[in-house]
Amino acid sequence: MRVVVLALTVALVACHNYAPYFPAGKTIAYEYEAVIMGGVPEEGLAKAGVKITSKILLTAVDAQHFLLKLANPELFEYAGVGANVPFIPASKLTAALAAQLMTPIKFEYANGLVGKVFAPATVSATVLNIFRGVLNVIHVNIKSTHNVYELMEEDGVHGVCNTHYIINEDTKAERIHLTKTRDLNNCQRPIVKDIGLAYMDKCVECQAITKNLRGAVSYEYTLKPETTGALFMEAKVTEVHSFSPFNEMNGAAQMMAKQRLTFVSIENVSIVPAVAEYLHRGSVGYEFASELLQTPILLVKITDPARQAVEVLNHLVKNNMVQVHHDAPLKFVELVQLMRELEWANIEEIWAHHRFKPVYRRWIMDAIPAIGTPMALRFIEARFLANDLCEAFPALLASVHMVTADPVSIPIFERLAFSAKVQEKPIMREAAMLGYGTMVAKYCAEIPTCSAELVKPILDRAAEAIRDNKIEEVVLLLKVLANAGHPASLKTITKLLGLGGAASSLPQRVQVEALLALRNIAKMAPALVQDLAVQIFMDRAHQAELRMLACVVLFETRPPVGLVSAIANILRSEPNLQVASFTYSHMKSLTRATAPDFVKVAAACNIGMRIIGHQLSRLSFRFSRAIYVDGYYNPLTMGAAASAFYINEAASILPKAVVAKVRTYLIGAATDAVEVGVRTEGIQEALLKVPVSADADNLTKMRRAIKALTYWKSSDASAPLASMYVKIFGQEIAFASLDKSAVEQIIALATGPAAREFGMGYLRAFIAGFTRQFTKPLLVAEVRRILPTAVGLPMELSLYTVAVAAASVHVKATMRPLLNLDNFHISQLLTSDIRVEADLQTSVAVHTFAVMGVNTALIQAALMARAKVNMIVPANIEVMLDIAEGNFKIKADPVPAPEHIAAARYETFALVRNVEDAPAEILVPMIPTAVPIQELPTHPRAPPVFLYPLAVSRSLGVSSEVIDFSHIHIPHIPPPVQPPTHHDHPPIIKGIFEESFCAQSMTFGLKACLELFSESADFAGDSALYKLIGKHSAAVVVKAVEGEDIERLEMEVQVGAKAAAKIIKQIILSDEDLVGTPVMNKLKKILIAGLNATMKSSSSSSSSRISATDSSSSSSSSSRRSTVALPKRQPFQKIHKATSQARSSASSLQAMYKKQFLANAYDPVMTVIFRAVRTDHSMQGYQIIAYLDKPNHAWKFVLAPLSPAEQWKICATGIMPSLHLLTAKLSWGVRCGEFATMITAETGLVGPNPAFRVRVNWIDLPRALKHYIRILSKYAPALDVAGLIEEKAENTKKQVSATIVATSGKSLNLIVKTPKRLFEKTITLPYALPLDELTGLKPFEDNIVEKVQYLLAKETAAQCSMVRDTLTTFNNKTYTNQMPVSCYQVLAQDCTEEMKFMVLLKQDNVLAHKHINVKIADIDVDLIRTESNILVKVNGLEIPIGNLPYQHPAGGIHIKKRGEGVAILAPMYGLHEVYCGMDTWKIKVVDWMKGQTCGVCGKADGEVRQEYRTPSGRLTKNSVSHAHSWVLPAESCADTTECRMRHESVTMEMVVRDQMSTCYSVEPVLRCLPGCTPIRTTPVTVSFSCTDGKMHHPPTDVYEKSEDLRETIDAHVACSCSAQCA
Repeated sequence: MRVVVLALTVALVACHNYAPYFPAGKTIAYEYEAVIMGGVPEEGLAKAGVKITSKILLTAVDAQHFLLKLANPELFEYAGVGANVPFIPASKLTAALAAQLMTPIKFEYANGLVGKVFAPATVSATVLNIFRGVLNVIHVNIKSTHNVYELMEEDGVHGVCNTHYIINEDTKAERIHLTKTRDLNNCQRPIVKDIGLAYMDKCVECQAITKNLRGAVSYEYTLKPETTGALFMEAKVTEVHSFSPFNEMNGAAQMMAKQRLTFVSIENVSIVPAVAEYLHRGSVGYEFASELLQTPILLVKITDPARQAVEVLNHLVKNNMVQVHHDAPLKFVELVQLMRELEWANIEEIWAHHRFKPVYRRWIMDAIPAIGTPMALRFIEARFLANDLCEAFPALLASVHMVTADPVSIPIFERLAFSAKVQEKPIMREAAMLGYGTMVAKYCAEIPTCSAELVKPILDRAAEAIRDNKIEEVVLLLKVLANAGHPASLKTITKLLGLGGAASSLPQRVQVEALLALRNIAKMAPALVQDLAVQIFMDRAHQAELRMLACVVLFETRPPVGLVSAIANILRSEPNLQVASFTYSHMKSLTRATAPDFVKVAAACNIGMRIIGHQLSRLSFRFSRAIYVDGYYNPLTMGAAASAFYINEAASILPKAVVAKVRTYLIGAATDAVEVGVRTEGIQEALLKVPVSADADNLTKMRRAIKALTYWKSSDASAPLASMYVKIFGQEIAFASLDKSAVEQIIALATGPAAREFGMGYLRAFIAGFTRQFTKPLLVAEVRRILPTAVGLPMELSLYTVAVAAASVHVKATMRPLLNLDNFHISQLLTSDIRVEADLQTSVAVHTFAVMGVNTALIQAALMARAKVNMIVPANIEVMLDIAEGNFKIKADPVPAPEHIAAARYETFALVRNVEDAPAEILVPMIPTAVPIQELPTHPRAPPVFLYPLAVSRSLGVSSEVIDFSHIHIPHIPPPVQPPTHHDHPPIIKGIFEESFCAQSMTFGLKACLELFSESADFAGDSALYKLIGKHSAAVVVKAVEGEDIERLEMEVQVGAKAAAKIIKQIILSDEDLVGTPVMNKLKKILIAGLNATMKSSSSSSSSRISATDSSSSSSSSSRRSTVALPKRQPFQKIHKATSQARSSASSLQAMYKKQFLANAYDPVMTVIFRAVRTDHSMQGYQIIAYLDKPNHAWKFVLAPLSPAEQWKICATGIMPSLHLLTAKLSWGVRCGEFATMITAETGLVGPNPAFRVRVNWIDLPRALKHYIRILSKYAPALDVAGLIEEKAENTKKQVSATIVATSGKSLNLIVKTPKRLFEKTITLPYALPLDELTGLKPFEDNIVEKVQYLLAKETAAQCSMVRDTLTTFNNKTYTNQMPVSCYQVLAQDCTEEMKFMVLLKQDNVLAHKHINVKIADIDVDLIRTESNILVKVNGLEIPIGNLPYQHPAGGIHIKKRGEGVAILAPMYGLHEVYCGMDTWKIKVVDWMKGQTCGVCGKADGEVRQEYRTPSGRLTKNSVSHAHSWVLPAESCADTTECRMRHESVTMEMVVRDQMSTCYSVEPVLRCLPGCTPIRTTPVTVSFSCTDGKMHHPPTDVYEKSEDLRETIDAHVACSCSAQCA
């Protein structure tokens, strides 16, 4: 029974046929209306849109094919505010399109689904898309068995998207109601076209919460069921696209499309098809038409593109010769638009007509790349073939970023990049090949399934270069593969990394480039790259730099928490501290990441930090570091991230590599905006290896430093000194590598005859006079996203930026006496009077457009934001230079100034226009009207600080004529002169700000104004979007002050003996002038008292010291701000030496302040005049006079106005009575006597610690300056600095001091005292200070420059030392060294192929004294300790101690007596110092040798976990085994070194794994020679390798065997030999 009921139910359901149908032989008529409107949802703001009305006629041709015709179609335009503004008929456009619109089209239709579409060729693609909009309405997939269902993939005008259906049957009304919705953000195959977005990475996480672009469409149908199907009675379509550059929750602009299809009648008349062939034109899905080449920022009716392009070209050339026309950017876009419509022959014809006109040529070549089609590359290729390389190459570089990458353009670019003419030019070759990689990347960004054939040419060349060992070629091709970022290159890169084959023969920089190439590949294949990066990072056999770069690549793939936890576990036992420090700092910095795409990584790294703990947090800055800092603001959906990688393999000061990158987030996408990397492989070593004698002058040193690069002969010419690369948007655009051959080429080029001829050509041109005009247009940005709407018209979001710059220069030089150009030498210029006249004019125009709306070649209706920036800077100057007389002069004549020197205007509006009626364009501002609602407050917001009237009165002691701010009201600062009241504040309009800030100088007769205007739609919503809507402008106006007749402005500088003759206004500052000025008298008392205290303290400082306390260290250990009372601090002890010179300097200081540097006592050394030459010849301007008293180390500057009526002056006086004290006084006002401050800088001691202090004293300050100081002081208590300690204190009034105390080598204590507060903070330094040298301050007494260099070299050097038997390695590892008797031990040596030095140590067998042997270059130095002193031998010849210091004839090696011992200095060979004393020795290697040494002292690379490394490279765990491995063994008893020991592998038999085995030590053990017996031994723990059974001899590769166990055995350190010793 149940089966019967089920069968009846199924039959009943099946009898309902809901599939739409159209009766055969009849025509169904519908009324159709479609509207698409753009704007914001809030009322009161303008909108723009298009409406289409028509009568729709549908006729069935047969069961599967139908005809569709539009009857009486009309198009309407709309741009306005509110519903009261009517749609305006676009009559001319309707008439022009009538024939196409009324042409019937044919389409397949079955079960409600539209199939193929057919139309005659006369119907354009744009009109056909309008038909598709109608067909999309009737495109439904009705399932009669379900009322609610979802179709995962349904096609439509928008593409294949998820579609939801709801069916409701109204049986009473005999109607079927169907609702269909589509989420346009959830489409499997969306129809969308992106242009200019190839460099943007999709940030899925950024769009997870909020989307910048969101779209949905809803269909509502009413159908009438019939026996044969269902008839459409009514259909309503509503589609909404919302877009905001910010968070959509804060408002968004929207495009809304509506369609309405209403049943009218069924007619018995059939539609007559067109008399033309119906071609297959696709399906219901939208097809892109001419809008791909149509710019949305202008609409041009193109009738004859060639003629129109020439007209626009002529307009651009004619109107932009001297300065840029204000609309030049838009005209340039018009030229590009027209050229996009041209055929190849047309472009060639235009070029041929203008090829001999340089200005035209430049405009054409600048426009060609902006065409953006393969035709642009074809044209550039033709120019290369015609040898127009100078113009074609820049165009080729521009086309990389402007031309769309597709299967047509990429082969053309490949031909260009690998053509012979490009390949023979190194710079062109590199840039073109990098560009080819970028083209591939752009294409694959749009087509992720792009073919591997695109990178095959690069891979083939890479294989060939690897086979031929062409390293530079391999590096270049790897950079190309990095730009391409195609996964097909992984196999080649894997081989180069040594993962899929041997790569040991390749230099490390090849592997570095191969690893860096993985970063772009990770964007397409993150999982594959992640696996490779993990393998490299885990493999400790790889170089440290490779492992650190693998860490960078790994975290750029966003590893999951499990993988990050595994990395953290590995770091706990990582032996390489460089790798550990780098990875730890990278993970730690990532824990603070806030960027959406790194949030999960931040969470994983937080877990990793808990696993690692704090064991790596104390590593110094000498180790490699990674830094990541970001900020993301979700309401604006904007952010930025900065990362820096500091890679150092040997803990030296100069890193091996530094990489810095900035990543930006905008509108739901991210991009690596810029990245710069620098590698310093050999530059430091090359510079410091220069032989420079101690008595060479500075010029000689500089010359030799420059020549250092050419003297770098340690490696072949191709070995790099340094390299650098630059990436923009993740694509490497340029790189440079500096090696020996490159340096030689540069020097040859700079000193060759070509350089001289080039310079002489310019010199002749200057003398003859020349005029140059330069114009450069550039399409900076063309970013577009085009997507279809239900109406069939395309919606576009676009951003355009266009710039045009122009410069006009006329220069003529006159020289007296006339130069002899036939026999010219540069010294002639030093004795010539040079006069250069220059007329300059530079101008720039930049236009930026942001568009949202309908864009076709026929009609445009959109919202547009337009920003225009124009700048014009004219100048007419004359420069005069007489080097012999020490005179320099500049004259600036008045020039016609434009209304605005610089202006920026921004506005938003709604516009609609059609190509057939361009004059009828409708443009409506987004904010058409506004209503006054309030008045300005009594005190408006104060202008910025820099606009405050700093010279409104004598409160600052300067003239009121300097700057006039009379048009600005300043709150809270009562000016002595009331501001003008003739200006009444205008009523403010909501959202409107308008103000003008002006400043004028009566002295120079100039007035400058900043005019601001802003009108926004913030009344509609308080968000960034509504603040952007409206009008905003800023303009800078510079003009002459009315009534001030200025002929020109002059500046003159006179130095030397004639400076006094140039003084216009005599400066008289005598004691009589200063009587009654208490400020100067008080400052004199302060100064003299301070000097007397200085003299007293200097005499007693050497004998009295106050013991140090721990108050500083205890207070500075606080991790947060504290205000508790602190123990009393140590006072500052001055250590100025009381020498006769200092006393005379002090007397001079007192005399200087007494005399005030009177003009009759001192001659000026420099006079500077700034003046305005007036028509009435009155003096206006300023003069600066500089005095210098060299014997007393004193100087003074006086600034005074030239006007006799002005008495104010500014005086600055300074004196340095010793190398430890510098004082300066700044005074100003009338005769420099109203206001004054005094600054003292001095060195001294705080307890036993060296210190530096700066004090600022004052007596009185201007009221305005006091006001600003009070404002700043309010922010001081709000400081939240870690470790900052603050306390209240009663310090010296009217004084601020700052003291820096070096409490230890790596910490400074900063103490700041104000009259009422005290601040203290401890600062940790990355490098230790040489306190032993600083405390005595002796190095600074003689040549301060050389002493500073000495201190830096001494501090950065790595030191190994031994006191008695305790040895401290370069890495500060300490152990007891049991030295064998009479055998040399390698302490330190250069382990590179150069072998620049070797230091050996031997202990004699009689007195156990240490002997040191140093081998440097071609000399052999022995330092032998005797009972009383150190014996020195050079190449076997003894040098008496009394004859030291000794300098080797070849230079660079010095032997000096130092204390009880002797020191060898050879920094150019890598040895900073070798010192041998009575009980100790020290070895110091220079910074650039770190990581390149070996021996008992280690590698000096900071890797304390890998300290004990034997000559074979094996890492031992025992210090004794390590030390013994570096003993130079004896061959036989006949050895002259008296050493009687050798290295052996010790054999032991023992039970291993329950079986008797023979074990051999895999580490060498010292044993006496055959025939000798040990008389002293020492225990040593070594590793053994075991084999089953017995073996009589160890295997030949025993030292390469793995470790099975460790045992302690005896090593021989002293032997007694018999006569039988062989």
